[in-house]
Amino acid sequence: MKHLILGNGPAGVIAAETIRKRAPSDQIIMIGSEDVPPYSRMAIPYLLMGNIQESGTYLRKDPHHFDKLKIEQLYGRVDAVDCKAKELIIQGGTRISFDKLLIATGSVPVQPPIPGIQLPGVHSCWTMADARSIASIAKPGTRVLQMGAGFIGCIILEALASRDVQLTVVEMGDRMVPRMMTELAGGMIKEWVQSQGIDVFTGTRVEEISSSGSALSVKLSNGKVLEVDLVISATGVKPNIECLKNSGLEIHNGVLVNEHMQTSHPDIYAAGDVSEGIDFSTGNRIVNAIQPNAADQARIAGIAMTGGDAQSLGALQINVLDTLGLISSSFGLWSGAKDGDHVEIVDREHFKYLRLEFLGDILIGATCVGTTDHIGVLRGLIQSKTRLGEWKSHLLRDPTQAMEAYLAKGQAQSAWMN
Repeated sequence: MKHLILGNGPAGVIAAETIRKRAPSDQIIMIGSEDVPPYSRMAIPYLLMGNIQESGTYLRKDPHHFDKLKIEQLYGRVDAVDCKAKELIIQGGTRISFDKLLIATGSVPVQPPIPGIQLPGVHSCWTMADARSIASIAKPGTRVLQMGAGFIGCIILEALASRDVQLTVVEMGDRMVPRMMTELAGGMIKEWVQSQGIDVFTGTRVEEISSSGSALSVKLSNGKVLEVDLVISATGVKPNIECLKNSGLEIHNGVLVNEHMQTSHPDIYAAGDVSEGIDFSTGNRIVNAIQPNAADQARIAGIAMTGGDAQSLGALQINVLDTLGLISSSFGLWSGAKDGDHVEIVDREHFKYLRLEFLGDILIGATCVGTTDHIGVLRGLIQSKTRLGEWKSHLLRDPTQAMEAYLAKGQAQSAWMN
């Protein structure tokens, strides 16, 4: 059997290793778009901080790891996937056939339609080439404007702050990390970042970028015009599906997959940020672009591609973020559900926040700021869909009793099973 893995990020690597473990004699070819060893994009900020070298971003530290596993590596741009012929078409016209294909092309940055966005000095922070360019410019005292304060944006801003730049952050939403935090929680993160000496403008967009001598002039919707040396575009990502447009695969926001990570073609699978699977909490379609989800989907795809029967229970939304030392997290339906109820406790002075979302007597979502005490327990209660019974009323009075609820319901369930 000949397996092609399109993409060599975390999903591609885990799938390739899973296939090799289950099929020692099968041919495996993994194709990456950058001429560097497989690495984690989420490690780029740590590279910019100086905590690691480029080799520290590599997913496998042994330079001979893939050779030892007889996983062939190719680098190049894939222009198209021919599903009928079961071939990939590489830039330049080369065709590579496959028996099974995994699409693990990940995400690409969203580029907002802003005049001047293509100017030199405007960068995404997504590839190793981006990291090298940013590192060459972002020196102490450099004036930097970052567009976007979502999950990835907050990680990048921490890296930039560590380089002692003069940083301004602009976010279109009414709060920081609007796709993972409630309004109050996102507002607390903004206050925390501002307390660290960083200017943050929410409810604001960049209207235009223009050259201003050796610098850049950035016009904001709040009327301000800033002179900066570097603009970072961190306005979000989208599934990398460009090479699939004429493939015939069923695509919505991402490549549609079933519980086995199988696409609309029986011999083609997808995993990670490019895939659109089922949301654990709602049963609706979702692109869940987080690395734990990519790893789980890749393992399932690798098993399915070698005749196994693993299946996904659905992608649970999990976000854990460290913003300049302030930990925040959200799980499941953190924004709540129709006909649900919630409890919320806030300590703004000490940057602590906890909110729990219920539907009936089941915990369906949670948001935390400034504490990690309950993260594992809250995730466990949500993922197990534990019926809380009388413990719901306890949590509504004191949501910090999540551990007690977890232990009580776990013991009750254990006793019932025995």
